[in-house]
Amino acid sequence: MAEHLTAQSFKDKVFDYEKSQEWEYKGELPGIIDFYADWCGPCKMVAPIIEQLSDEYKGKLNVWKVDTEAEPELAGAFGIQSIPSILFIPVEGKPQMAAGALPKATFETIITEELGVSS
Repeated sequence: MAEHLTAQSFKDKVFDYEKSQEWEYKGELPGIIDFYADWCGPCKMVAPIIEQLSDEYKGKLNVWKVDTEAEPELAGAFGIQSIPSILFIPVEGKPQMAAGALPKATFETIITEELGVSS
């Protein structure tokens, strides 16, 4: 099950954007964050994929969700303009943002090639 993040849990587990301008990931595993809203049709298409990935990569990948309606500060900090927006976070290096409803195969390719995680 993907974990829902609040602004505070995001700062504790992922990155404290109030203390640092330079990206510094706090996690020990690569991560994915799904920025979504309950009213968003494409977000509803991505939601089951996010849950499948959470199960399939358990212990290898952190999978989080951020409700942009409940956490506008967090969405604003990342300049979220459209949803769903997916943030792919490697352990080392800069995160990459992808916009739109991605198919599962695309998630798997990015997880393998960009995050270095195999299922």
